[in-house]
Amino acid sequence: MCGRFQLSVKGKQISERFNVEVFDEMYSPSYNCAPSQKLPVITNNDPEKLNYFKWGLVPFWSSDPKIGFKLINARAENILEKPSFKTAFSQRRCLIPANGFFEWKKQGKQKIPYRIFLKTEEIFAIAGIWEAWKDTEGTVLNSFSIITTSPNKLMQDIHSRMPVILNQHDEQAWLFEKDETYLKNLLQPFDASKMDAYQVSSKLNSPANNSSEIIERVENVQGRLEF
Repeated sequence: MCGRFQLSVKGKQISERFNVEVFDEMYSPSYNCAPSQKLPVITNNDPEKLNYFKWGLVPFWSSDPKIGFKLINARAENILEKPSFKTAFSQRRCLIPANGFFEWKKQGKQKIPYRIFLKTEEIFAIAGIWEAWKDTEGTVLNSFSIITTSPNKLMQDIHSRMPVILNQHDEQAWLFEKDETYLKNLLQPFDASKMDAYQVSSKLNSPANNSSEIIERVENVQGRLEF
């Protein structure tokens, strides 16, 4: 799964990278983006600006918005078979800007957090789907889910899943392509040779901890992961 990510760059960097409008009064960099928070996304129906949707997808047909706590991720392999995801995959896709994500590696009874990122430290786009849910009074809740896939060579030693990181030249296709077979083929593990990872502090475990201290390298690891 993918349960945390990082978007700690300046709004100007997001604007220039994705050619979107970023309002400084709305955007706030975060080192510890967590489920249930309202986070920046770029959607297929409003691709020229950054919007803020709740992380945890609430299907339009759901009677209870709490289902979103269970739907922070959608598996690429069966996304078209799942009632919670198939309509969103077909009609409502988004890019989730990030400059890192986190995963926990099991070591005995411990879970050790790692930061995973591009070696260039550039911003990238995670593939996502979104929904617009209405309550009985007509109030709209916009939400999203991160699509995950099998791990690449780097991630295999850390976790059994990883978020789908799109190649930059595929981002527009992810937003606007109609062919579901073509879209499904985009949901592949990212090139491990372009990525790196290192252990970080367990302070990451609490979303309340949200500073650059979160991404500082912890040195007492058994070798650095490099590919």
